[in-house]
Amino acid sequence: MITIHENYSKGPGETGGYTWVDARDVNRDDITLLQEKYNIDSDLLADIMDQDEQSRIEKEDDYVDLILRLPALSEGENTLDQQALPLGIVLFPHMIITICQGDSVVLEDFSRNRYRHYPVSSIEGFVVSLMGRATMVYIRVLKYLNRQKDQVEEELHKSIMNYELLQLLQIQKSLVYLTTSLTTNEALLERLNKASFFQLGGDDEQDFLEDTITDNKQAIQMANIYTDILTGTMDCFASVISNNMNLIMKRLTIISISFMLPTFITSFFGMNIPLPFIHSPHTWLFMLGACGLSVVVALYIFSDRRSMRMIKTEEKKKERGASS
Repeated sequence: MITIHENYSKGPGETGGYTWVDARDVNRDDITLLQEKYNIDSDLLADIMDQDEQSRIEKEDDYVDLILRLPALSEGENTLDQQALPLGIVLFPHMIITICQGDSVVLEDFSRNRYRHYPVSSIEGFVVSLMGRATMVYIRVLKYLNRQKDQVEEELHKSIMNYELLQLLQIQKSLVYLTTSLTTNEALLERLNKASFFQLGGDDEQDFLEDTITDNKQAIQMANIYTDILTGTMDCFASVISNNMNLIMKRLTIISISFMLPTFITSFFGMNIPLPFIHSPHTWLFMLGACGLSVVVALYIFSDRRSMRMIKTEEKKKERGASS
C-alpha cells in the first residue's frame, strides 16, 4: 500500500515542505510502480525486501538511498517474538520515499503526526527523526521483554517446565535480533554524522542527531545487559534442573536398594532347608514384619535427614576441637 503525503512539514496547515511517499506492506504491483514511476533501482528494492539486510547509506546519481532497521512492533501486540524490519529510504531534492515490506508503529506515528519536538521540517531532519523514534521504540520493546523475562522467571520458580524454558529462549532470540539491528543502526548514524551528501539544516537537527546516537548507544547497552542476565538465568536454571534430576535419581536408587532387602529375606525363606518357625502358622506375619522393618531401616540409613544430621554433628565436633 502506497500513501502520498503532500506538503509534509513540521506543523499542520503549513505549505511548501516536501512530499513523503509512504510505502508499507508492499506487493509486486507496488514494487513495479516504485520502479517505473520514481526510477528506483531494482537491486535497491531487492535489498529492501531482504529480511536480513543491514543498515547502510549510499549516494546514487539521482538520489541518496538508506536502509535502516525498524522494530516490527504493532499497536497492541504482546509477543515474545520481537524482530526488526529493513526500511528503505530514498531521498530526492523535494521528496522522500520510505519502503517497508511490513509495518511498524514508527511509520504509523509519523503518518498520523503522533510525535513531539521532532525536526521534520527538512528531508534530512525527517530521516533523523525516524531513527530517533525507532530508538525510543527499541528501548520500549527491550523494557517489555525484560518485564516478560521476570514473569517467566517467577513461573519457572514454581514449576520447572519446558514451556517456560522455551519462552526464555524466545526472549533471548529476540534480544539478539534487536541488538544486531541497533548495532547496524549505530553505524548508520555515525555515517550520517560524517557524510558530505547528507547535510542537516540547522543546529536543532544536529543536536537531535547527537541525542539519537546517545539514545541508540543506551539501547545497545540495555540489550547487552538484558542478554547477559538472561544467559546467566538460563544457565542457573539448567544447573537447578540438573541438581533436581540428581536428587530424583538418588531417591529412586535409595528406594530400589530398600526394596531389595525384602526380596532377599523372602528368597532366603524360600530355600528348601529347615528354618526356625517354618512349621508355625504365623510365619508369614514374622516374614512380613521382617520385610517392613528392613525397608524402614534401609530408608533411615540412606535418608537425607540422617546424612545432614551426621554432617552437622561432625561440624560441631570440629568447632569444639578448634575452640579448645
